Amino acid sequence: MADRVTVIGWDGSPLTAAARSALSAATLVAGAAHHLALPEVPPTAERVRLGSVALAARRIAAHRGTAVVLADGDPGFFGVVRTLRAPEFGLEVEVVPAVSSVAQAFARAGMPWDDAAIVVAHRRTLRRAVNVCRAHSKVAVLTSPGAGPAELGLLLEGVHRTFVICEELGTDREQVTVVTSDKAADHSWRDPNVVIVIGGPGGTGGPVVHDTGWIAGREPGTEPRGWALPAASYGGEQELGEGESDRIRAAQLARLGPRVGDLVWDIGCGTGAFAAEAARFGAAVIAVDRDADSCARTTAVVRRYGVHAQIVHGTAPHILEDLPEPDVVRVGGGGVAVVSAVADRRPERIVTHAATRDDAELLGRDLSEHGYAVECALLQSVELDTRAWTERKRTVVFLVSALLLDRTP
Repeated sequence: MADRVTVIGWDGSPLTAAARSALSAATLVAGAAHHLALPEVPPTAERVRLGSVALAARRIAAHRGTAVVLADGDPGFFGVVRTLRAPEFGLEVEVVPAVSSVAQAFARAGMPWDDAAIVVAHRRTLRRAVNVCRAHSKVAVLTSPGAGPAELGLLLEGVHRTFVICEELGTDREQVTVVTSDKAADHSWRDPNVVIVIGGPGGTGGPVVHDTGWIAGREPGTEPRGWALPAASYGGEQELGEGESDRIRAAQLARLGPRVGDLVWDIGCGTGAFAAEAARFGAAVIAVDRDADSCARTTAVVRRYGVHAQIVHGTAPHILEDLPEPDVVRVGGGGVAVVSAVADRRPERIVTHAATRDDAELLGRDLSEHGYAVECALLQSVELDTRAWTERKRTVVFLVSALLLDRTP
């Protein structure tokens, strides 16, 4: 029974001496068709076409002999090593690495990639991968059939991005193409490919920096410390509405819990305070308002904080019909009609507010009828002038939050 497997990464360059030695002794070789066609694969070895890695791992565990798995790029980076090391297979894994396809793609583009987000897109995760592309300035997408450049471009409708599409890296058919996201669906792309998605603040991955940084991905510590910041943090020239005050916003953010891979709708975005803070959590944000000035203020706020949000000028609920599916939604205005239209789209969480108990009850009943578990709390905040310890401002609202229990991520 095989208890050891050697995993060889292949980036198109000649195999190393260690890789050739492992292959020469192999009695079973698993890999894609182009791997199994390599001249170094022994003609007498059993060949396993690699589809499901878990099924291949079972074959390897039951094999009497020496097993090798061939994989593109670095097999330890979003690769087969994770599955092969699962305890149920009982395999000891040795890895012969290669340059990852992400590193190759950025090298071909002549760009640094320590500040890039990296996601895997397949049919099940495509929507979340697209949301990361909405939320970040530089993203590398490891694609798969049915979740490639064309699908990414179609789902990014309304958001301008530049695609650097790297096809069949490391082979004689390697090709690098630069297109705008709206043109990606006009072409047929060869697998495998990596898509570098660029756009938003900074245009090429954020603000220009002159040092090498200290952590991969988006650098923390470049934004204001804390959440639910006061009005002064958003320009101060515009009074925050009752549903946007910092204390209410803190409760809204806590109930919604926006995170990387989510799409947040902020309906009635007002000053842009909530949209900016949701985006700071790494979520993609679509901010909607019927007031053009509110849209302009929100645009200015998200730019000031170096985050992304798609701003949509229009009146809910009608404007919501063509928006992509949300994960969590804040309804800042519009009453029962808007909340009902949002609930029809089945986001996991919804939060809104009401000025009176009767209004809160109407909202709660509608959400309950849509299958949501509803909570309501009366929130009161009183701001004091600490120079005289006198009351400066009082805010009282009913916070209504709803959770859809049958939704799967």
